[in-house]
Parts: sequence; structure tokens; C-alpha cells
Amino acid sequence: MEFSLTTEQQMMRKMIRDFADTYVAPTAAERDEQERFDRQIFLELSKLGLTGIPLPEAWGGAGADFLSYVIAIEELSKVCASTGVTLSVHISLVSWPLLQYGSELQKKKYLNSLTAGQKLGAFALTEPAAGSDVVHMKTTAEKKGQHYRLNGQKVFVTNGGEADLYLIFAQTDSTKKHHGLSAFIVEADTPGLTIGAGEKKLGIRSSPTTSLHLDQCMIPVSQRLGAEGEGFQIAMKTLDGGRMGIAAQAVGIAQGAFDYALSYACERKQFGQPIVKHQSIQAKLANMAIRIEAARLLTYQVGWLKDQKLPHAKQAAMAKCFAADTAVEVTTEAIQILGGYGYTREYPVERMFRDAKITQIYEGTNEIQRLVIAKHLQKERKQS
Repeated sequence: MEFSLTTEQQMMRKMIRDFADTYVAPTAAERDEQERFDRQIFLELSKLGLTGIPLPEAWGGAGADFLSYVIAIEELSKVCASTGVTLSVHISLVSWPLLQYGSELQKKKYLNSLTAGQKLGAFALTEPAAGSDVVHMKTTAEKKGQHYRLNGQKVFVTNGGEADLYLIFAQTDSTKKHHGLSAFIVEADTPGLTIGAGEKKLGIRSSPTTSLHLDQCMIPVSQRLGAEGEGFQIAMKTLDGGRMGIAAQAVGIAQGAFDYALSYACERKQFGQPIVKHQSIQAKLANMAIRIEAARLLTYQVGWLKDQKLPHAKQAAMAKCFAADTAVEVTTEAIQILGGYGYTREYPVERMFRDAKITQIYEGTNEIQRLVIAKHLQKERKQS
């Protein structure tokens, strides 16, 4: 495996880092405080070709690899985790499954506008009583001639209320369990689809999160993504890529907090010398750096595997789980290094600490990731 980045990947990293530092970072604290989504940032990302990084040029994408996508999410999340997750959901959970499972008609209708950033996508799987246990979702899609009638509720929808397009999962036949789920492309202005109030969250507060309500929502059969009953497979394959994006987000959060804590430790003096000279602080910084580097390598490995079209479900679960735990640990230690200042909103590590927690929860809790990993280990043992 090659551990160095290509010239193109290095150039992309610099471009995104410069953009993040000059355009995203200055308003990150204000947007968090106001719980305000800035669509203009997404539009600026589209001008740089970032809203379709790993998608083929034939469909309006940049034609870059998934490792470049990982780098983009990481760099954005270093200064604003909300911006990172907006792009991650848009690409991993909407554009990619549309590319992978969509008909030619569906791709022509939606994919170019998604990759160009003209439309923003959202993914709606979770329900009030069905989070990790998606098989028991209550949302139904009853076929009526050439339409499906959708009824139900979705919660915790990232980009909700701002998205132009929703990928919604529903039961087409509850008796078939895993094989009874189907996926649907639903435009935001579809009659019967209403958006609930935005959630008041601990972190990623400039990323909108809402519920969706479906009341006799009529969707043409042509808007079903994939075959009827293929929804579970689409969701699971899509989430493998989504976990890669969340792992990258977590690495970015951790790196951002570490960078600030290291800078602070080099400048802050106690007992007549910078606190970085104290062994207790050195040990904290060393442990933080070790975990971040390990999390980054795990995450980059997933991007590499996906680029090689190799299986990566286990590695995606490992990367997401480890990177999320790392983000929580590193941001906690960053606050500790800053002391009382770290606990105030005047310093960004407080926001990063709040942002980090969700990475252990969404796109499959870390408890679920460990179950996924264990199942793969058992399967590999039987095959060996």
C-alpha cells in the first residue's frame, strides 16, 4: 500500500484547507451560536467542484477518488464539523446510491444537479421507534397502480428542511423483513411531505436536523430506487460509505482540537515556562497525536479499499468506531489542556467537544459498529 498522497491529492488538500480557513472558519462559531445553516457555503463548495468529488465526470462529478473525498471531509471538519457532515451526507448517502442503483432516467434527472451543487440531498432512514433496528420501521409504501402511497415519520434527518431531494426508506411488505424494504427518491415539494421543526442539538448546530412527515404522499413507481425489496441492501451498502465520511469528520474534529491545544500549550505559561514543557501536558499531546494518526490511517484505508473496489464494510465500521471515540477523547483532553478557558465559548475547543459526540451515534452507533465488526470476524474465521 502506498502511504504518500499523489500530487493531485496534495493539491486538493491545500485548496480545501485554504478554502476552509478563509471562508468557513471565520463564521463557524457564529453559525453554531445562531444554529444557522449557510447555503452559500455549500454553493461555494460546488464552485470548487467539491459537491461531486468522487462522482464520474460523465455525471458532472470531479472524477476524483474516494481518498480525496475523505481528505475533503477531514479538512472541512477541522474548522466546522457541520459543513463536513453536510457534504458527507450529500455525497455518500444520496449521490452515491443514486449513481450505484439509479436507473438511467433517474440519473439524468437528478445526478448532474446534485454533483453540481444545484440541489442538496438528504437521507431519511431513522424513525422514532426504529434507529438501529431498521427492519421494524413503521413507514409504509403501498403500491397503487403506477404510484406508491407513503405514510409515516422519519427523524434526525441531516440537511432536513434545506434539502431539495430526500432518499426515503419504507416498508413495501413487512412480512418479508429485510427483503420488505424499498427506497424512494422524493422531491422536497412533493404533496404530503412536510418538514418538522429543527432539532435543538448539543453539537453540529449549523447543520439542520429535522423530522419528516409523510401523509398520503404519492410517489410514482419511476421514483423507486432499485428494485422493490432492495431497500435494506441499498441502505447498508450506502452506510458503509457514509461511515467512511463520518470517520473523516471525526478525524477532522480531533485534528482541529489538537492543533489548537498544541498551539495554546506552546504559548501559555505557568510556573515560568510554557505548559508544553510540563510532562503531564506532553503525555496528553503525545497520546492525542497517536490516536489521531491511527484513526486517520484506518479512515484512509477505507477510502483506498473503496477506490480499489474491494470489500470494506468491516474496515468502515472499524474506522468510524475508532475515529469517533478518538474525537471524543481528543476534544476532552483539549479542553483539559486549556483549563477554564477551554470550557468557555470564547475558544473553539468547546464547540469541537460538542460536535465530537454525535460521531459516536449517527450512521450506526459505535455499539452497532462493534457488532458489525464481530460478525465479520466470525465470518472470516469460518472461511479460513
